[in-house]
Amino acid sequence: MSDSQPPICDYEGSDYQEKFWEHGSREYEDRVEAIALQRLLPEGGSRLLEVGAGAGRNTARYQGYQQIVLLDYSRTQIELAQKRLGESERYVYVVGDVYRLPFAQEAFDAATMIRTLHHLVEPQKALSQIRPTLIPGSTFILEYANKRNLKAIARWVFRRQAWSPFDPEAIEFAELNFNFHPRVINKWLKQEGFSPGRKLTVSHFRLNLLKRHVPLNVLVALDSMMQRTGNWIQLTPSVFQFTLVEGEPGRVREGSIWRCPECDSLELQMTTKGLSCKGCKRIWPVRNGIYDFKNPL
Repeated sequence: MSDSQPPICDYEGSDYQEKFWEHGSREYEDRVEAIALQRLLPEGGSRLLEVGAGAGRNTARYQGYQQIVLLDYSRTQIELAQKRLGESERYVYVVGDVYRLPFAQEAFDAATMIRTLHHLVEPQKALSQIRPTLIPGSTFILEYANKRNLKAIARWVFRRQAWSPFDPEAIEFAELNFNFHPRVINKWLKQEGFSPGRKLTVSHFRLNLLKRHVPLNVLVALDSMMQRTGNWIQLTPSVFQFTLVEGEPGRVREGSIWRCPECDSLELQMTTKGLSCKGCKRIWPVRNGIYDFKNPL
């Protein structure tokens, strides 16, 4: 992994939430993902980090947590999340970079990363940033796009695509859109201090023909039953991976959760303009209740 900043898929100003989720015939995908989350995530805890929160589509599903920190690279997506969820101490809205997280060590006792890893050029680097923010014994739920899915296997067998779904290397099927091999994801997680556990395979019936002609409730019920096969075989386009952070279970740190992403200082003080870093003198602005760790003053 290089030390330079990898290219980032930026949804700034995008109508992704409205076009893809609200008007994109994705109710089936949304409902089966909700089932997977409910099965894997502990019922509650102290503070959860949602990496790649977007417009807050999944945030309401974390109601058992006392505080939820939403992180996304796009300010406009975070603004949509704030509009959806409202302003309260329970929700902390953060604009930032997953490769340079602005959080102190052991600030969270749970984290999720749903429909985000597939946009990352250096996914293991992102995982290495997430791990220190979690206390030992905490839960990290990772969703990833699976290159070894049934459709890709069929296309490869019938020579409709050049790349092999069995090759461990990630495949960039569109600009900044990657599919990963389950075995490689498992290796990265272990290398970064996570202990992979239960897997759920999701979106078994992600075919427009089926979604048009089979009742939604039937597809969701069938998918729900088949998700449990994920521990044995992964042939779906989406896989949900449960992991535990290695080490003796601990407690979430008290006090400030912030770390300067530029100089790593933990001495950040709130001012009228934002969080002022004692180490590098940068000020990370807070505007309309949103912390901005992309554009210092």
